[in-house]
Amino acid sequence: MFETTLEKEKALLVGVVHNQQTVSEVEENLEELALLAETAGAKVCGNIIQKRNQVHAALYVGKGKVAEIVAKIALLKVNVVIFDDELSPAQTKNLQKEIEKARVIDRSSLILDIFVRHASSKESKTQVELAQLQYLLPRLTRAWTHLERQRGATSTRGGMGETQIEVDRRLIRNRISLLKVELHKIEKQRDTRRKNRDDMFKVALVGYTNAGKSSLMNLFSDADVLVENKLFATLDTTIRKIEISDLELLLSDTVGFIHKLPHHLVASFKSTLQEVKYADLILKVIDLSSPQFERHLETVNEVLMDLGVSERQTLTVFNKIDLLDDQEMLSSATKEHEGAVLVSALRQINIQQLEDAIIEIRRNDYVEETLQLEHAQQKFLASLHRSTEVLDIKYEDTHILVKIRVKKDMLDQIRSESLRTRSS
Repeated sequence: MFETTLEKEKALLVGVVHNQQTVSEVEENLEELALLAETAGAKVCGNIIQKRNQVHAALYVGKGKVAEIVAKIALLKVNVVIFDDELSPAQTKNLQKEIEKARVIDRSSLILDIFVRHASSKESKTQVELAQLQYLLPRLTRAWTHLERQRGATSTRGGMGETQIEVDRRLIRNRISLLKVELHKIEKQRDTRRKNRDDMFKVALVGYTNAGKSSLMNLFSDADVLVENKLFATLDTTIRKIEISDLELLLSDTVGFIHKLPHHLVASFKSTLQEVKYADLILKVIDLSSPQFERHLETVNEVLMDLGVSERQTLTVFNKIDLLDDQEMLSSATKEHEGAVLVSALRQINIQQLEDAIIEIRRNDYVEETLQLEHAQQKFLASLHRSTEVLDIKYEDTHILVKIRVKKDMLDQIRSESLRTRSS
């Protein structure tokens, strides 16, 4: 994997107000970009914002603004300029020609760099490498145009040989194909593990990065997930069996979301995010102490829609209420988001209320049913113990009465299996 390390570098941030955006929205974007840069180890020295009807096709910003950027680089002795949107390969190449004294990168490249640092498992490393290579492939021109390789004197074609950039593109495409195969294998393994726990009620934690998902995960289980006040502190999905009020649940914690998350990453982390797709309940964890909490919630909803799970049962969990003294804001959040639970994972405030809400939703998702089985259906009876909660068994002279509690969407399948396994 390539790495655009920003450790100890001085950074200048650049944003453009265009289309339907407002200056305040772009300023919020740059505040988030500054957090990302600091997470990567850089020191942010300032930012530049330009208002345009649309971004400059060749330079993202206008030529006059490029000159201003160059002047500010010299004044602040900046090493890297970070643009808030994803730059096209041509824009990156043109900007780098104009800005000679500092490296030019964009938001996507910065996030990829952070993901490289935080990927620890084989799965997350594979996902990040795939995203990196997909991002790098169309941008090879500026890195390799000065290199060229001849085929050799014996070539029957004559003329110029295969250029270094062609070699590298071919190698990268081959590597991308291999990584996709590897991720497909991982996804199949996930599907197998998932089928083995279909009977359990599954709860997925989703939310903006640094919203406190990992803290909640640790609170409910012994997962010992890394908790840091940094963006994308953890990338790997953690799944644990937990018990709340004598009921067993499966709780999963996934990679955090962020505004303008690069599509390469969303695509690469598809197998990880599948845990959300198959969840019975999605907990949307939002940092209520953040001034942008409404926007964070909007971003989470957008990602859930992209994943095709916006119709799933959800519960909004406003976290970090211990950092708020404004009671009016707490009251307003509760009124505007009916059913939301206000908690502090760190101080363990209102955790019982959250548990009660989860259990209530879980109970509403299950139904009780009494099945009449034949004595010869012992194998099916044994399978009920694995796939349902068996509440009672009565052995009669001619049949067996089995009372079960099962997820609503599995009841028809259980009934069909009961009829199928009857002796003729």
